[in-house]
Amino acid sequence: MSFMQLILILANTLMLVTGQFLWKYGLMQRDKPFESLRSIIELMFSPYIIGGLFIYACATVLWLYIVSKVDLGLAYPIQSLAYIISIVGAYYIFNESLSALKITGCLLILAGVACIGLSARYS
Repeated sequence: MSFMQLILILANTLMLVTGQFLWKYGLMQRDKPFESLRSIIELMFSPYIIGGLFIYACATVLWLYIVSKVDLGLAYPIQSLAYIISIVGAYYIFNESLSALKITGCLLILAGVACIGLSARYS
């Protein structure tokens, strides 16, 4: 895997997390987003929800390009860094809790991604 392919995978990962954050923020703007069919329809036309969907669509196109060039068994585990980015981002942006168990999980994900990356290098 080339450096540029790694950058594309990380860009894709950041796009996915950004889309999720936009959705979360859009939901936070509503008192009861799933109270009725009308509130759901209004939610779907929120600029944050639409923005998140647009970013997800762009990420999907990029992902299709990535998997046409990179082994899925290598690209997908790298994309799991989204879990770490989202936990850290949610802590800073949405003031969500960050426990020792979450940090341990993040470290385990990093270790797993590192092992997979090394296995690709030495196989």
